[in-house]
Amino acid sequence: MMQSKGSNSKVSNMVFRTRISSLLISMFAIFASFYVAGRSGQSAISVDDTLKIIACREQHKTLSALEMDLAIARQEGFTSKRSSDTSGAVSKRKPLVVIGVLTRFGRKNNRDAIRKAWMGSGETLKKMEKEKGVVSRFVIGRSADREDNLDRSIDDENRQTNDFIILDQVEAPGELPKKVKMFFALAADKWDADFYAKVNDDVYVNIDALGATLSSHLDKPRVYIGCMKSGQVFSEPSHKWYEPDWWKFGDKKSYFRHASGEMYVISGALAKFISINRSLLRTYAHDDVSAGSWFIGLDVKHVDEGKFCCSSWSTGLSLFLPLSI
Repeated sequence: MMQSKGSNSKVSNMVFRTRISSLLISMFAIFASFYVAGRSGQSAISVDDTLKIIACREQHKTLSALEMDLAIARQEGFTSKRSSDTSGAVSKRKPLVVIGVLTRFGRKNNRDAIRKAWMGSGETLKKMEKEKGVVSRFVIGRSADREDNLDRSIDDENRQTNDFIILDQVEAPGELPKKVKMFFALAADKWDADFYAKVNDDVYVNIDALGATLSSHLDKPRVYIGCMKSGQVFSEPSHKWYEPDWWKFGDKKSYFRHASGEMYVISGALAKFISINRSLLRTYAHDDVSAGSWFIGLDVKHVDEGKFCCSSWSTGLSLFLPLSI
């Protein structure tokens, strides 16, 4: 009996220990499965998020590459000449160049000769804008005696031709540098062109040759084109080309490099720079020196184009010639 009792007790203890062990193993297995499942869930979420981030980054890279390709295509002229807005209407072609012909009171004969020789008027003027992307306007200020006969004659002429930019400043020889600055500023505000050109009202412009020359510089975002020179600074008040600020140009009294005033061209970015900073940009005695001073310190490509020089007139390669009136 004693032996039987002891045997039963041992068996019971073994069964009890077995059940506890099984329970512990089961609990461990359950906790382990929860841990693994939790870890697996975290891993799945982390990978998914990572893939999303990678996909976004790849899309951003692709978009950036496309934007770069589009910018290059624009610079090289491979853009559509016309585009449609959201309403489906066809928009105008971006002008290649806006030409400001600086004129004065009493120069109607010059203006008429220019209209006849190369600028055109009426439908011819519009056709040049539409087909060649060349916008041309005469630029003039107002009389010191506002609304006098001088102002009225210009207003009457403009009503007939509609080819003026009339500045709200006094028309006077000493105001020419400010006149040029205001032309570039207002033209950049009104037209989104690739280039802007200043021309005197006593020259004939070869529009086709000018267009071809400018098209070759479309790859330069900030460019200043003309017959580059560096002349003497005159400090004598009695001299025709007297420079009141002569002392700013150093002991040698020589101007910095700038484009000759008969005709020069700047890119759209530079015209916008002038427009934004018109109140800060100072002027000197001459318009061409003033224009050159605005680009000192900027990352601008100066192009010394021989076709803009008077010396090229005899070669037949010049972009402009003296106007025969």
